[in-house]
Amino acid sequence: MTSSATPGRPGTVRPSPPVRWGLIVSIAVVVGAATWAITGLDVRWSKVWTAPVEMWRRVVRLMVENASWDYVGDALSAMWDSIAIAWLGTLFASVFIIPLGVLGAENVVGRWVAFGSRQVFNVLRAIPEIVLVLAVIPVLGLSKTAGVIAIGIGSIGTMSKLTADVIEGIDKGPLEAADATGAGRLDRVRWGVLPQAMPEIASFLLYRFEINIRVSAILGAVGAGGIGELVVLNLRFKEFGVAGVGMVVMIVITILVDTVSGAVRRRILAGPGAPLRGGPDLDPELRGELYLGGGAGGVG
Repeated sequence: MTSSATPGRPGTVRPSPPVRWGLIVSIAVVVGAATWAITGLDVRWSKVWTAPVEMWRRVVRLMVENASWDYVGDALSAMWDSIAIAWLGTLFASVFIIPLGVLGAENVVGRWVAFGSRQVFNVLRAIPEIVLVLAVIPVLGLSKTAGVIAIGIGSIGTMSKLTADVIEGIDKGPLEAADATGAGRLDRVRWGVLPQAMPEIASFLLYRFEINIRVSAILGAVGAGGIGELVVLNLRFKEFGVAGVGMVVMIVITILVDTVSGAVRRRILAGPGAPLRGGPDLDPELRGELYLGGGAGGVG
């Protein structure tokens, strides 16, 4: 270990900083994993760089040049189906997330009950919606109902975990006041938990609805109906003009829904006197949790 004299203080030395082995090991593990992934996969890197150009030449340009605007009405109808599937799936999940979120909150039910409940949430979050819809199709058939059930079940795990996190972060004062009056468990939840947690829970539900619109489009690719089914079927039969119109409608309507939903979420979190634009939004970590918590092929 080397040392150096401290300026202005003769005879004193400053020790060298310790080696940060934890950081070095972490970097080595990340680099090793990346190297293993690169060398272990049969990836044609030349295709990766030329794929955008080829996609434009073979697919996107054909969609743009041959757009069949006569099918706008059909595309809007299919997009409405996707929005309805996403909305019903979100409502289906909303029935369960508050009681399940309470069961996952340690400050309400205790450590072991919360731990067990969160493992159930983890199981639900680990199954992508596209797997869920394939599992229910043999029972419900190629129908919109299968998409609703898959989205609902997929949303329960993520939203219940977020609800439990919100409840664990509430102010303890109302809970202590409820305990002081001899309130039971349900009264503690009704008067001490829900008034504090409901604004954020409602905001999360709206945000999850936005995500579920995208998920419903993906589920349409496997026969669950909606805009995804229209686009995939027309691509399969090389009707690029109709598929292009479907893509345009999907992008425009999704942007509009996200804009309106974002304004409502900001109003809920900031209060009735807040402007529709600006103001607080979702915490970045919770926003990431909504995306990573599950989804069709990894979508939330």
